[in-house]
Amino acid sequence: MPYVVPSRPAPPGAPPPGPGRGGRLSRTVRRFAAVVALTTGAALAGPGVAEAAPAAHAVAEARAAAALERVTSFGANPGGLNMYVYRPAALPANAPVVVALHGCTQSAQVYSDNAGLNTFADRHGFLVVYAETTAANNANKCFNWFQPGDTRRGQGEAASIRQMVAHAATAYDTDTGRVQVTGLSAGGAMTSVMLAAYPDVFAAGAVVAGIPYGCGTDVVSAFGCMSPGVDRTPAAWAQAVRDAHPGFAGPWPRVAIWHGDNDATVAPRNADELRDQWTAVHGLGQTPDRTSTIGPNSTRRSEYLAADGGASAVEVNRVPGIGHGTPVDPGSGAEQCGATGTQHFIDSICSGYWITRFFGLDGTTTPEPPVDPPTEPAACWTANNYEHVRAGRATTTGGQVYAKGSGQHLGLYNTFVTHTLKESPAGHYVIADGSCP
Repeated sequence: MPYVVPSRPAPPGAPPPGPGRGGRLSRTVRRFAAVVALTTGAALAGPGVAEAAPAAHAVAEARAAAALERVTSFGANPGGLNMYVYRPAALPANAPVVVALHGCTQSAQVYSDNAGLNTFADRHGFLVVYAETTAANNANKCFNWFQPGDTRRGQGEAASIRQMVAHAATAYDTDTGRVQVTGLSAGGAMTSVMLAAYPDVFAAGAVVAGIPYGCGTDVVSAFGCMSPGVDRTPAAWAQAVRDAHPGFAGPWPRVAIWHGDNDATVAPRNADELRDQWTAVHGLGQTPDRTSTIGPNSTRRSEYLAADGGASAVEVNRVPGIGHGTPVDPGSGAEQCGATGTQHFIDSICSGYWITRFFGLDGTTTPEPPVDPPTEPAACWTANNYEHVRAGRATTTGGQVYAKGSGQHLGLYNTFVTHTLKESPAGHYVIADGSCP
């Protein structure tokens, strides 16, 4: 999510805007936005899909393009979005729906080609709705997860996505009781928006490298939400969700959170804040009921069980060793999916497989991975920030240091700031100054 800049007015060199919906920022913030676009856009855009061999890529793109259906009319579309669907050849009647939201600089096609969701749509028979924003909405093709006019129920981009779900129900005979949403980065933050604004529509969601609902309300605050992140109480985060649809009494959507330990774009602490938000919405505590490791890379999963003792209401998946992106695991195995043909799809674990399972769409009775045994007493280290980073207990971004796993802010990257870090579970560190045994 390196881009949060609205495109009105577009910075020099940006694609010409299409029909817009009017400016939303003050002149001062617009100038700031243009400066950010100019100073970060070229550096962060990355090589993109052009890295692939031209001929092979053209063939793959043509084959993939035929798989997505463009829907040109699905409602009033106040957010000015594009709608595409991936419909398996054998889509059953009353099929579930997964709404997929791409990241900045991406498109519906790029997300479809690389995230791996279509593999499981074919296997288990559900429709994938790919919502797509454009440079007319945002200079870097980000969903406007930080703009109040796009994040409120019945308004802007949020309302357009809701209309896509309604259209799918009538045009494709889908089940309105089994609608899920997932997305990466800005799409992950927009996933938070949809879960909060339309809890009556979405049964579950999966936020990948995203932001809690209600964190940012303009460009300046959005960058702070991304990094270093914003620390609020679980009650405050939960109230933001409840305020998005006043009077809604539940049931609330189930939420899976995915985040890379080494994400330098959206600080890993956002996974903790998302956990705090949705466990509090569900009336749960912030201590997991069970932990386990999943996938080929030992992703650490923490589960917070529903009050009735059923399936997890919230789960957090911390992916070791990766930065900002969607974890994928290319291959033809049962737990493999996706491709790494463009930026921000990282060879690691097939998150699509586990997200499909979390949504309850796989239709299998495969046993869950074994729960980790009770942990040994927590290990503690007291050292300066420089040593914590060298030892792999913390990471550094922009001269600041953050505890690995929790993303807690430790201060400046130097030898003059000292903290005690507690490791529990393995690879997850929290500040424990004066309280570690």
